Amino acid sequence: MSEFEKKISLEGVDLQKLLGPNDIHLQVLEEYFDSAIIVRGEQLILKGTQSEVERIEKIVKEMVYAINTSGRLKEQDVKLILELTTSGKQAKSDEDFDKIILYTKDDVIKARTPGQLQYLKTAMNSDICFAIGPAGTGKTYMAVALAVAALKKNTVKKIILTRPAVEAGEKLGYLPGDLREKIDPYLRPLYDALEDMLPSERVKAYLEKGVIKIIPLAYMRGRTLNRAFVILDEAQNTTDVQMKMFLTRLGTESRAIITGDITQIDLPTKTVSGLVKAQEILSGIEGVGFAFFEKADVVRHRLVKDIIDAYEKYYDG
Repeated sequence: MSEFEKKISLEGVDLQKLLGPNDIHLQVLEEYFDSAIIVRGEQLILKGTQSEVERIEKIVKEMVYAINTSGRLKEQDVKLILELTTSGKQAKSDEDFDKIILYTKDDVIKARTPGQLQYLKTAMNSDICFAIGPAGTGKTYMAVALAVAALKKNTVKKIILTRPAVEAGEKLGYLPGDLREKIDPYLRPLYDALEDMLPSERVKAYLEKGVIKIIPLAYMRGRTLNRAFVILDEAQNTTDVQMKMFLTRLGTESRAIITGDITQIDLPTKTVSGLVKAQEILSGIEGVGFAFFEKADVVRHRLVKDIIDAYEKYYDG
């Protein structure tokens, strides 16, 4: 029987906790399985029969999940995970793992509602994904998590985050201060999401090196973005011309997620939203996906759903 090999990325994983003191966790697995288990840098290499390699992969995923949810992993935890998984009673099913987007130091970012899961599947299978729905459904947060995950996996070289600064006037000309001072208040939600997912010193380094760029939509004109993960937030406030300009910035090996809530359009009266128009024009194009959220997908405070309901009832009569 030919040997099966699987490589698992451990980037972002606390290797000291994963392997245990003096690699004791690794030794537990090696004593149980015949497969070769090799740690090389931030990569785990498994060699053996396909069925056994796949079982080890599940166990390692469980171990990483335990570290990122509880912050620790003990030898007895590894033995329990091993026992549960090999008896077909793993703590997390394959479906649960499919919901995970990114492991952070303090938490696991994953799809938590049916709408979020559909969004995740659409985003993973589309070069351009539109995420449309009410506030509080995790559209932007998940988009940033997907971008950070892609950067960690080296499938993209940079992340570009942008949104139209409608509240300030797109040109931002009348605001005091330099560009950074002018745009920070309008792009702050994107900074906040990044700082939840990466150490603050790494965010700062990425921003200084241009690995991550946070810019107003007006400054996207004339750029071509290769091997980039590009996020356009608050896209309901783009015009049709701006949306076309944004979408045509994408270069080779780039991906884009466009998020927005078409019930919160702040454009001048009679100006058609570029997000609304994009739904009409781009539906059915291969490689372009649409994910729609409902009130049931709201993951903020429990009152947010009730507030959305109340406003809808009021304005709908």
